[in-house]
Amino acid sequence: MTILSAMETSSSGLAAQRFRMNILASNIANAQTTRTPEGGPYRRRDVIFGALPAGRTFVDELRMMLDRGREAPLHVKVLGVVVDERPPILRYDPSHPDSNEEGYVAYPNINPVEEMVNLMLASRSYEANVAAFNAAKVMAQRAMEIGR
Repeated sequence: MTILSAMETSSSGLAAQRFRMNILASNIANAQTTRTPEGGPYRRRDVIFGALPAGRTFVDELRMMLDRGREAPLHVKVLGVVVDERPPILRYDPSHPDSNEEGYVAYPNINPVEEMVNLMLASRSYEANVAAFNAAKVMAQRAMEIGR
């Protein structure tokens, strides 16, 4: 793997984790949202990452790497955002404007502690990618110093 491909891989990881942090922040911000344009309470969202291009198997990737004679850089890609299918939490509050006929309000099934832990994990992954990018940058600078 070349220094530039290492930097590209780290930068793709940075972008993916930034996207994940935005989705997690949206989940936390909407933890009490009972009405959305789609109808009903907000639904928790999560990000799906991928490292290989779609349509290729692991064996295909290995063959491609061997044919090139070097490692092909892999990039982190956001494959999509999935909506959590867990049912909403029903709380009795007949005075709420979004309560049903029985007086229950449907709240999003979002656990703020779980979301904060996921946010911390994404933050740590982001920091690890920054460290890897900086290490590749230092290696490139040292290689240029050797050439002087």
